[in-house]
Amino acid sequence: MAEIPMQTVGPIKIVGSVLNEEILVPLATLESPLWPSTNRGAKVSRECGGITSSVVDDHMSRSIILEANNVDEAQKVVVSLKQERSELEAVVANTSRYAQLTDVHFQIVGCLIYIRLAMRTGDASGHNMVTQAAEAIQSWIMKTYSNLAYVSLSGNMCTDKKVSSINGILGRGKYVVCELTVSASTCKTILKTTPASIVELNVKKNLIGSTLSGGVFCANAHYANILLGFYLATGQDAANIVEGSQGITYAQCRGDDLYFSVTLPNVIVGSVGSGKHVPYADKNLELLGCRVEREPGENARRLAAICGATVLCGELSLMAALTNPGELMRAHRALERKET
Repeated sequence: MAEIPMQTVGPIKIVGSVLNEEILVPLATLESPLWPSTNRGAKVSRECGGITSSVVDDHMSRSIILEANNVDEAQKVVVSLKQERSELEAVVANTSRYAQLTDVHFQIVGCLIYIRLAMRTGDASGHNMVTQAAEAIQSWIMKTYSNLAYVSLSGNMCTDKKVSSINGILGRGKYVVCELTVSASTCKTILKTTPASIVELNVKKNLIGSTLSGGVFCANAHYANILLGFYLATGQDAANIVEGSQGITYAQCRGDDLYFSVTLPNVIVGSVGSGKHVPYADKNLELLGCRVEREPGENARRLAAICGATVLCGELSLMAALTNPGELMRAHRALERKET
């Protein structure tokens, strides 16, 4: 077993339809400044009435590839499949009591047919569940349309563990939006900055800077840092921070106050499944209230809402630090040199 340092941050005050409470959050990371920085954001959340955390969409995706003899055949199959939605839903339902088909997207390239399948997967992150369901759909399609040939069970239009425009637009996993309004006085006393400074930096760094870099649906400072710490601590597939790091930080001045939000369209987490049985992960999921008996999918939604709020805490604190020359490196030198 590889050992990675882990600490809890918070409590973070989270409000909204998914949960309404103050909660301690475990983060496993080798970047020690992440804990006090995220803790500072958590303090702001308590001072300002809480972070509103919403899960606005929820599905896992898998794409398959089939090959026709020519484009005319491919087009006829796609037109026909669009009329078979209820049959596709039934095929998915037969593979798992939790799998539920929510959307289907088709793309034709030459004689190739790409089909992106989106499904709800209960409390699991859903990688295996959607792959099993996609395999069943692919078999049904090939049996129903005998002129088609198998190409691949994964067609890279999913898109799994890769940055893509389609994930940014359609989402993959839980689509989470979190927001917080911070008073000018709290900005001054806790964040050591002003609302106007954070808003201006967000435009120049996260929006313009990310555009210059060619970022794909990516306008944030460091979502991946917090996501990795959260994923490792709760037994998630850490490679999913690749698409998870996509997202947009938005800030504006509202009178004298700061409105600050993070939008993460690809939070891929589950409260059951592979990795969740490891003792430390099981203990952390219990700490986060995700071992309580709820309706299918609600524990995973709770986990995603907490994850998004934690990302906001870390993002807000870093953005505040960057408005002050020298603060970022002073913190890293002070904290990381102690460990060497």
